[in-house]
Amino acid sequence: MLSASSQLKVFVARESVDLRRGHDGLCKLAESVLSGDPYSGHYFVFFGRRLDRIKVLFWDKSGFVVYYKRLARGRFRMPALGADGASLELDGAELAMLLGGFDVGSARRTPAWQPSALRTA
Repeated sequence: MLSASSQLKVFVARESVDLRRGHDGLCKLAESVLSGDPYSGHYFVFFGRRLDRIKVLFWDKSGFVVYYKRLARGRFRMPALGADGASLELDGAELAMLLGGFDVGSARRTPAWQPSALRTA
């Protein structure tokens, strides 16, 4: 089961990948395409060509884990692009929505409250 924490970062590859890749191939993509460290504990998300399959790679302190999901009907909704155009970053709640079949781009989030010390910084 995937878990979410406030420090968790989720990096999503914009281009589809060959999902026949295993742990090692996805690690190389995390480094080259997403410019991330696969050992960081952050999640790296890759879509299949038809957008009906998704793989999430992460390190859990004892080894790499690959979460794989194929939708029985429909397609995953690709979130909006990040500033660099090659990848984007989500938080744990957005990843849960994405894996649940929600369109993350059309979801609206209520602005979070911040202490006044953080608002002025």
